[in-house]
Amino acid sequence: MNVPFSAAVNAYGATANLTGPASAGGALPELGDKGVAGPSFGELLNSGLEQVVEAGRASDQAGMNLVNGRGDIVDVVTALSETEIAMETMVTIRDKVISSYETIMRMPI
Repeated sequence: MNVPFSAAVNAYGATANLTGPASAGGALPELGDKGVAGPSFGELLNSGLEQVVEAGRASDQAGMNLVNGRGDIVDVVTALSETEIAMETMVTIRDKVISSYETIMRMPI
């Protein structure tokens, strides 16, 4: 599988932002540490979904530019690949959330 360079850079940047202090060589915050405020799980999902939608819009725009004679086929293929990667990531996250929910529901009370 050939991954576009920009998609790899974007993924690396997103990962670096998620790790926070650990990326600077510091220790990870403790689980109950109240001094560290981060986005909630819902905010992370919402942000990811917005990025997928934005990638889809960029892909659509690149396709329309090609049809109108103002675009390049390389830009269209790159935009489509980025959208495909984003969609596959969101589907994987959805599957993991559903699997986790089903596992929790099978736990005995």
